[in-house]
Amino acid sequence: MWAFRQANLLSETGPMATNATDGKTAMRQTKMFRSKKEFVYEVLREEILTGELSPGTRLIIDVLSNDLGVSPIPIREALQQLQSDGLVIIEPYIGARVAELHPELIQEVFELLGAMEIISSRAACLRMSEDDFQEMEGLLRQMDEQLQDPETWSRLNVDLHLFISDRAGMSLVPELFRQVADHWNRLRRHYLDDVFAHRIQTAQAQHWHLLKALHSRNPDHVAQVIQEHNQSALNAYQQYLEQSAPVDSTLSSTP
Repeated sequence: MWAFRQANLLSETGPMATNATDGKTAMRQTKMFRSKKEFVYEVLREEILTGELSPGTRLIIDVLSNDLGVSPIPIREALQQLQSDGLVIIEPYIGARVAELHPELIQEVFELLGAMEIISSRAACLRMSEDDFQEMEGLLRQMDEQLQDPETWSRLNVDLHLFISDRAGMSLVPELFRQVADHWNRLRRHYLDDVFAHRIQTAQAQHWHLLKALHSRNPDHVAQVIQEHNQSALNAYQQYLEQSAPVDSTLSSTP
């Protein structure tokens, strides 16, 4: 599954993944890791988020240790961190497995993301400088160029919201947002890739609307724009699930 070897794991400045055999491992080839545990964590996290490790897959420490070329200790440490992220389930005397997915999580994730977006954006609209608005506009223009590439656009989308959180001066929201966004990306890839790709242009237009709202420096208006943006997305995903998989269409509308 992974093309890594212990001899290539360490560089002069720290652990590094090498010997890439595909696009994603090629990306890891240039990434430096501070520890073997961080290396294992990032590899497993990526495989879980992309679906290469599917929900319910058993994660056997000895197998992972052999595949990744590290001892069982960093494997256990990484699995514990992934458990705290909600991506892995560890059961005593049974072992670890990739956390299952359920369509009901979509509404929960949307509500969490929406709450954090509102909190950070209300504060950011009162703190952002003209340089900040220009930087956000530049990021939106990058996203405009990736409308046909859902994966790249999605990564930039997370960057956009993390940028807003940073400009709001938030210390806890960015990490919480990143963690919940990981769950959204799993759900999106598993259930919603088709409709997500078709919604990108609409979502991007709403992001430009958000920039304008932030520039108004009216927190209530900003909150309203975000609520409308998230509700329209949730409605589209509800409709898609109802039409494509009636057994999974258990979402209810956000109040």
